[in-house]
Amino acid sequence: MEEQDVVAALAALAQPSRLQAFRALVVAGERGLTPGTLAAQLHIPAATLSFHLKELSHAGLVTQERNGRHLTYRAAYGQMSALLGYLTAHCCQGQPCLDDAVASCTF
Repeated sequence: MEEQDVVAALAALAQPSRLQAFRALVVAGERGLTPGTLAAQLHIPAATLSFHLKELSHAGLVTQERNGRHLTYRAAYGQMSALLGYLTAHCCQGQPCLDDAVASCTF
């Protein structure tokens, strides 16, 4: 992962509504969520949520799939894993420091 991608991802997550939306999409898993469901769940107006989802999408943290008139947003687990990998690449002076469950987490 390139440094500018890391900065973009962290900047996108450095806003409370975007962080909440991203976390909700992570919890939703591969089925994802529609904007209406996400807006209702987070109590965020649709127009505001649309702006935040666009920012997360530009940072590569969420994907969007159109099915007819409906959109489904999903967390981009590969990008999330790459970000976490970048942040922990040289932690603990090369010693394993992540819990086995976290280290083996696959999406």
